[in-house]
Amino acid sequence: MRIGFLYNSQSHQILHSLPMALELSILRPDWQVDILAPSHDHLDYIQQFIPLYPGARVTLCLLPQPLGIRVYRRFRALPVPPKAWSLFHNRRMLNSYDALVSTDKTSLLLRWFGVRRPKFINTEHGAGDRDVTFDPRVAKFDFNLIPSPKSAQRLVEAGYLTANRYAVSAYAKFDAVNRLAGKRLPLFGNGRPTILYNPHFSATLGSWPRFGMTVLEIMARQDRYNLIFAPHMRLFDPVTPGKLATFQRFQGLDHIHIDLGSDASCDMTYTMAADLYLGDVSSQVYEFLCKPRPCVFLNAHAVAWHENANYRFWTFGPVLDTLDDLLMHLDDAFARHEQWRAVQEHAFAANFDLSVNNPGRHNATLLAEWLSRSI
Repeated sequence: MRIGFLYNSQSHQILHSLPMALELSILRPDWQVDILAPSHDHLDYIQQFIPLYPGARVTLCLLPQPLGIRVYRRFRALPVPPKAWSLFHNRRMLNSYDALVSTDKTSLLLRWFGVRRPKFINTEHGAGDRDVTFDPRVAKFDFNLIPSPKSAQRLVEAGYLTANRYAVSAYAKFDAVNRLAGKRLPLFGNGRPTILYNPHFSATLGSWPRFGMTVLEIMARQDRYNLIFAPHMRLFDPVTPGKLATFQRFQGLDHIHIDLGSDASCDMTYTMAADLYLGDVSSQVYEFLCKPRPCVFLNAHAVAWHENANYRFWTFGPVLDTLDDLLMHLDDAFARHEQWRAVQEHAFAANFDLSVNNPGRHNATLLAEWLSRSI
């Protein structure tokens, strides 16, 4: 059987299924497991995780790109080629697989392009509370591995998932992160508590357009905290010299670390290094809460969020409508964290299956069992 793990989007989605791909190649050595990616950068990033899974036998495959895309990318910096264009160009090759596993629902376009042979498997790439997590397109996949009991329940209640078309899986990204433990170097050496500011990329939901630069300026002037500014990597994608120049005045400060979208933004380097999460609507807050810690949220759009299930994570800490006295609110969030600890622990346990010790192997087993029955 030939299984293709398709990474046709930005690199932040890779770790949501890569541990499963590597474990599947160990679990079923009689199957061919290919990693399909549109750029050498993707493949280089993936390569560094393979040694963490001794015995993994995967083939790394660069998706060919048409001349038009190659010329286009010479004049415009893009981390990945246009997704639909790339899928269309590779449709015949992708049709040779028995199954295609994807974190990106754009892969469903392949069916419009005549790809009929493979089974389509969705693995999701996050587990938050917003509507985007509960996408009706899951119903179009042959099988779904949903990495959150809470998300699976909502999808079933909405009628998007039916029996035998899904399984509640584990959060595969935690597998890779656990294997990286001990390999991370400290970002700061001054002993101060560290704040992670992690704004979402959406201008209509996130805090960056209204509050972002002011947050950086406030944190640059104070001497109580370190700041990691690591937004969702799509906020500044692609990162260009012009975008980097905007932050030049902060680069010389030893208590400020700015990363607009490196690999460290994908592998929980920053969520593991921080002592407090400052954000808005990103599902990364759930990754941060693998260890309960203070959270502060910025309501940049005057959202009436209290009874809104899409903002359930805003019950994990104080929500600020302005940046008035931001430092005081950060101090207070540290001092009163016990007020929110139980809520954080309950929400994290509801969002992830904490009984699974090896998420990659667990998910690979679920996938192998379904494929063995279905193909």
